[in-house]
Amino acid sequence: MRKGIAALIIGVMISNCSNNASETGVKPLLLEQLENTHTNQDWFVPVKTAVEGLNYEQATFKDSTDNHSIIEIIAHLIFWQERILKAFKEEQVSDFDDDNEVTFEYNEESDWTNSRMKLDSIQAEWERVVKNATDEQISSWSSEISNMAAHTAYHTGQIIYIRKQHGWWK
Repeated sequence: MRKGIAALIIGVMISNCSNNASETGVKPLLLEQLENTHTNQDWFVPVKTAVEGLNYEQATFKDSTDNHSIIEIIAHLIFWQERILKAFKEEQVSDFDDDNEVTFEYNEESDWTNSRMKLDSIQAEWERVVKNATDEQISSWSSEISNMAAHTAYHTGQIIYIRKQHGWWK
């Protein structure tokens, strides 16, 4: 009788563990990271909120140091997120010479609104492709996706810092 009860308890525990594992798997965590760096304010401000209300002059402001402007940071995020997204989707990715400084360059012809919309679109696409990704894709790309989300959070912090320095933050 005791062995039967012990086996039942162990079986229930294993069942609960496997249910918890599926609820807290890698895919939901990656989606949460992507959403938190995009639009969902949880522990920190997402990039979409960080750039709201900025005008072109504010976005392109540069101090006298080598620091990047907000629009340069956005160009950098667009470059890396789009590049990694293309690789994830097994699309052609152009060669890159590893000079990271070029990733901060933005096209002066395109306006600030288009840059924000492009980043928003790329981030929304990331959320969509991760939701629909296979377990194999998640397994092989989880580190890259997680690092990309951390990279976005880091640069979002820079944007907020610039805004606070100039009184452009609420």
